[in-house]
Amino acid sequence: MNTFEHVINRKDSRSVKWGNMETVYGIDDASEVLPMWIADMDFATPQPIINAMKERLEHGVFGYSYICATCKDAVRTWLSSRHGWETKNEWMLFHHGVVPAIATVVETFTKQGDNVLITTPVYPPFFNVPGHQDRNIVECELKEENGQYSIDFNAFEKCLQQDIKVFILCHPHNPGGVVWTEAELRKILQLCKQYDVLVLSDEIHADLVLPGHKHIPLAMLAEEEGGKVITCIAPTKTFNLAGVQAAVMITDDEKLREALQKSAMAHGQMDLNAFAASALKSAFTECDEWLDQLLEVISSNIDYVISELTAAVPGINIHKPQATYLLWIDYRETGLSEEVMMDKLLNKGKLALEPGTKYGEAGRGFLRMNIATPRSVVEDGVKRFITAMS
Repeated sequence: MNTFEHVINRKDSRSVKWGNMETVYGIDDASEVLPMWIADMDFATPQPIINAMKERLEHGVFGYSYICATCKDAVRTWLSSRHGWETKNEWMLFHHGVVPAIATVVETFTKQGDNVLITTPVYPPFFNVPGHQDRNIVECELKEENGQYSIDFNAFEKCLQQDIKVFILCHPHNPGGVVWTEAELRKILQLCKQYDVLVLSDEIHADLVLPGHKHIPLAMLAEEEGGKVITCIAPTKTFNLAGVQAAVMITDDEKLREALQKSAMAHGQMDLNAFAASALKSAFTECDEWLDQLLEVISSNIDYVISELTAAVPGINIHKPQATYLLWIDYRETGLSEEVMMDKLLNKGKLALEPGTKYGEAGRGFLRMNIATPRSVVEDGVKRFITAMS
């Protein structure tokens, strides 16, 4: 059976998505609830990656590991071939995930009480991580029109004038699914350079740009525009490896790298574990064809959900994302509050989606839905949504 059609039972596998809903949603029994919330896929990791991890497992010795040159070569070649970004091995620092990398960057380049800028609605760790480090979060709300987001650069510049130390860019954007244009990216760089703001560009969804759209690495434009940029990438979202934990921080600025390396030493941070290194290398050298097939499946699933839900449920509007496997569902025209909507979905439809306010107050009136799952499961989710709203 096609790997994208095969339904894998993920219960009892310590899956956050499938096994932790009682805690996340405050319900007594989630055994009948279908999870379409947290952003990992229900598809198996590509076979070449599994083979690489098996080979490492069968070696039998799991001592201290380091990132070899061939791992860095794999990252460099991937970025060149998929995105046209020419990097160097010495620009790379490795971490256990993009969220830990965000924490490291914020801790390294700001101090308690400093201002960190984000554009909302946005991925919750963008405000949770700096907030837990006692940094002040400055929110610049994105402009939204019919579910399509853009940056209000007048508001953005006013925010930058508030002594911002770091701007965290979600690129492509989660949850809105926006692939930022070259003009928008250049404007970001120009303004952040003008106000001496470090840009942390989270590009974990870069490889999940849907057919017809193109991701432009921010740092590639910074080579012309100038400014300070640290890019975070990972194979984990693209190849369903979140539990393996591997990410890369990339910057051509030697002083920034030295500061990050000092922070790693201060925390006793080691390189990636033996399995993560094997998975990363395989992902970036053996899985192009799998990814191309995945993107077609995601695009098809998105089209199906948009067609079915908007036709069956009055007041539901969905703008097709340009990237990610996440739908940002606009239910404002239903007139329902978030509390009522979530109650209907969980208790009547037995469907777990994410409430929009998880992404900031700017997300009120929206839901996030993960469609990276076999079509039969997507169809089940759509039926549950319709049942909830009937």
